[in-house]
Amino acid sequence: MDPRLPRIRRKLAKVPHAALRSHSFGEEEHRFRLTPPLPPSRLDTFESVHGVELPLAYRSFLTGIGGSGASPFYGLLPLESCELFTMDPQEEPGAPRGFTPAGPPPRGRDLFLRIIDAGCADAVLLGVTGPLTGRVVTGNGDGCWGPDVSSATDFLAWYERWLDHLLDGRDNRALELTSPGLRRRPAAP
Repeated sequence: MDPRLPRIRRKLAKVPHAALRSHSFGEEEHRFRLTPPLPPSRLDTFESVHGVELPLAYRSFLTGIGGSGASPFYGLLPLESCELFTMDPQEEPGAPRGFTPAGPPPRGRDLFLRIIDAGCADAVLLGVTGPLTGRVVTGNGDGCWGPDVSSATDFLAWYERWLDHLLDGRDNRALELTSPGLRRRPAAP
């Protein structure tokens, strides 16, 4: 078992739902709760059907902490709602790239699993093949802005960073999280 799992569970327990705590607009959907962990057999079936292997840190989270719910934006999607995407090729240097549904299990292409709906055409994806395997990427399906690859080494590090930011009241505009203590306060009369 990954030693980060108990620590993440403890941190999540310290973040109860509080209306309008932040700009994390999706927290009203998940209320900082997770569904029960998934049995490994469900993940095995998903991997077999889609022809991919889920990154170990993400797999550990799903089987050891929770199957869906509490996360940035609208929350972790249930595994059966996750879709595979490919990154669109860059048409010209400097042009943003978007993500396109991968369709049937494609071979030889870098694949990303949409794990969180961030609203509109935005999504949080997890690299499942290629050089970004295991890394969290925030992207836009419309190609309006290019992918933002998290500096976190894997899903658990990314998730724990999100919890740390909430608990420390630090601003994280990339995840649309702003602690009330950091919001601009009205001027005194």
